[in-house]
Amino acid sequence: MLNITNNPLHNKVDLTAYKSGKNIFNKKHYSFLNRFLSVFGILVLIMLFLPWTQNITGNGLVTSLTPDQRPQTIQSQIPGRIEQWYVREGDYVQKGDTIMRISEVKSEYFDNRLIELTNEQINAKSMAVMSYQEKVGQLERQIDALQRERKLKLEMARNKLLQANLKVQNDSINLEAAKTNIRIADRQYKRVVTLQSEGISAVKDVEEKKLKLQETQAKLINAENKLLASKNEVLNAQIDINTIKASYDEKISKATSDKFTAKSNEFSSSAEVSKLQNTNNNYKVRNSLLYVTAPQSGFIFKSDIGGIGVTFKEGADLVGIMPANLDLAVETYVRPIDLPLIHIGEKVRIQFDGWPAIVFSGWPNVSYGTYGAKVVAVERFISSNGMYRVLLAPDEEDHEWPEEIRVGSGARTIALLEDVPIWFELWRQLNSFPPNYYQPEDKMSKKGSSDKKK
Repeated sequence: MLNITNNPLHNKVDLTAYKSGKNIFNKKHYSFLNRFLSVFGILVLIMLFLPWTQNITGNGLVTSLTPDQRPQTIQSQIPGRIEQWYVREGDYVQKGDTIMRISEVKSEYFDNRLIELTNEQINAKSMAVMSYQEKVGQLERQIDALQRERKLKLEMARNKLLQANLKVQNDSINLEAAKTNIRIADRQYKRVVTLQSEGISAVKDVEEKKLKLQETQAKLINAENKLLASKNEVLNAQIDINTIKASYDEKISKATSDKFTAKSNEFSSSAEVSKLQNTNNNYKVRNSLLYVTAPQSGFIFKSDIGGIGVTFKEGADLVGIMPANLDLAVETYVRPIDLPLIHIGEKVRIQFDGWPAIVFSGWPNVSYGTYGAKVVAVERFISSNGMYRVLLAPDEEDHEWPEEIRVGSGARTIALLEDVPIWFELWRQLNSFPPNYYQPEDKMSKKGSSDKKK
């Protein structure tokens, strides 16, 4: 009934007298509804003041905490040809176990006696080095002998020079004596000639004095000749000394030159020996690389190259290995606007793919199926997806993560922030405001202490 008339029907007709009216108007349904709405409104009002934990959600992947525990691909440092496989996909291998055997594909390494021939070259060059060392020793001894011989020869020549000088002095004295004798003989001759002219002395005395004067002159000439000969001997002795010096200097210089030439050859041979030894060691290492071994214990999970006789280049991916011992972690990504809210040591809840969970992001204490974690690293450079990478490690104070988790599986992360009332969170969400920015207490205390120091 719309009750649009000025004469309402219920004022003239008693509707409760009818059966349907009795069923409707005798029950107070509206009172229960009002009571329910009142109680619901009170509960909603109370709930608006309940605490709500602000959070940042994100999607991530299970990984390992350290880089050496992450899945890796085994590569070959040299090109080769696959000859034999020793493992299958899914096999567990220990560190150092042989995975495959390969062979050389470069012609310079085909010879099976390559190391043996290189050792022979090393031995030959080593013998050459020893020969040059012996030659250097012989030349050094020859140089010492020449130096001693030169010393003796020079001593003899100096003695001969000394004798010549003494002979010059003797001949000089004899010459002075001859000059004195000739002066005496000349005076005697003149005196006799004077006496003979005066008739005192005989002609025979004049002739004797004249003969003696001539003999004295002959002795003077002989003394002068001896003195000149002695001086010539001095000059010859000096020339002999210079000749001995020049001769032995030439011999010693030649021997020294031969010595340094032998030393140069020795050094060249030593360098060749070192080069051959380096080459030989490289050959040995290269031979060891013909067996591809496991770098660490783990499971073989993927073969990038299959078959026998397949060739590959150096650095090519051969087979993948998953380390057996893992320190699990989760990598997730946050938006740049949320990055200032993430700090090292922050608590995070994680829901793993494949594990059922009932999640209340604002009430982490009543969530079921989530696991605790904490922030251990925050990337300082933005990733290619436009977000920042955050690494999470298990929380030791919380439940242990499931052992069945595998690296690469998905995870949903919930970073727990500040506790606020629900009405504040609804107001923030309606206005699209970011979560409250805050600093952890330890960082605030450090900042306060640094301010006090300043």
